[in-house]
Amino acid sequence: MTKRDYYDVLGVTNSASKDEIKKAYRKLALKFHPDKTKGDKTSEEKFKEASEAYHVLSDDKRKNNYDQFGHAAFEGAGGGGQGFGGFDFNSSSFSDIFEDFFGDFGGGSSRRSSNRGNDLRYDTNISLEEAYKGLEKNVKYTTYKKCPPCSGSGAEKGSKPIKCTYCSGRGKVRTNQGFFTIQQTCPQCSGYGETIGTPCKKCSGNGKVQGSENVTVKIPKGVDDGTRIRLSGKGEAGSKGGSSGDLYLFISIDSHSIFKRSEENLYYELPVSFSNATLGTTVNVPSIDGGKSKIKIPAGTQHGKQFRLRGKGMPVLRRNLFGDLYIRVVTQVPTSLSKRQKEILEEFNEIESNKPDPVIKNFFENAKKFWRGS
Repeated sequence: MTKRDYYDVLGVTNSASKDEIKKAYRKLALKFHPDKTKGDKTSEEKFKEASEAYHVLSDDKRKNNYDQFGHAAFEGAGGGGQGFGGFDFNSSSFSDIFEDFFGDFGGGSSRRSSNRGNDLRYDTNISLEEAYKGLEKNVKYTTYKKCPPCSGSGAEKGSKPIKCTYCSGRGKVRTNQGFFTIQQTCPQCSGYGETIGTPCKKCSGNGKVQGSENVTVKIPKGVDDGTRIRLSGKGEAGSKGGSSGDLYLFISIDSHSIFKRSEENLYYELPVSFSNATLGTTVNVPSIDGGKSKIKIPAGTQHGKQFRLRGKGMPVLRRNLFGDLYIRVVTQVPTSLSKRQKEILEEFNEIESNKPDPVIKNFFENAKKFWRGS
């Protein structure tokens, strides 16, 4: 069977850089790896083919030979009858490529990361005013902390962990499966590289115990709903000397009785009486900083008219900037009138009918034309 061109196998050109070759191989290796395809012979052959291509093209000398003589460069008969040494794609060479990309594929991460403690999430609610000003908040939570008697080692005081004899302290073992060499977490020490002869009585050899934790978190002004604050090392303690995880504080902003927020801007609706909207007025309106701002409602202000107060919105997170406050006029039409109010409005309506509003007059004239046309 004729071998495919190595560049075609990886889907790259002969001018591809090392990084491009590596990226192409990684994509194929992840797709066709035996641990994922579970016995699919076609995928296994494609994985083998891609690995062989990468083995050649990732090395400058092998690549130059291949570019000059093709597959013959590794069959002992290159150009001019000169051999270049047989290409032996054995389990060892595969393992080197394999480790370069995946480390302990199927066997967990490195010992350091596998010992790392879990990250924790803490949800908290604050008011819009607190989000405006910023605050310090005390957070109390339950977590796993480093065991005090053994200082997190998991070994009873006076004793020490011993190197795992099964993996020689590496935390991982290799097994040959035909063409492939598979690297997995050591089943004896679970990847730690050590075993504990005399486990700590307090933590049973785990190196951590459950307890409460208190931290003070500085919440900056301008945080929005869903803001996440990371507290490095404040999560669960790692096992057997591993590093601690992180604590993530998720912020939720309570709804406000007046203001609505959209990013750094604030909005609310200002109720204005029919007479004030018609005649005009001046009103004091609230702002999120607790102060007041005076705005003029001009005579004849229509329902839905919007006013903008610059810099009266929320602070922009970690910047010395503020959003704006938008105020929308909502004209309140009276629903319950006294006898005198009715008389005044009826008189007003009579005067208005003799001199109708141009906008209203124009609408109904167009409506009449529409009906006649229909």
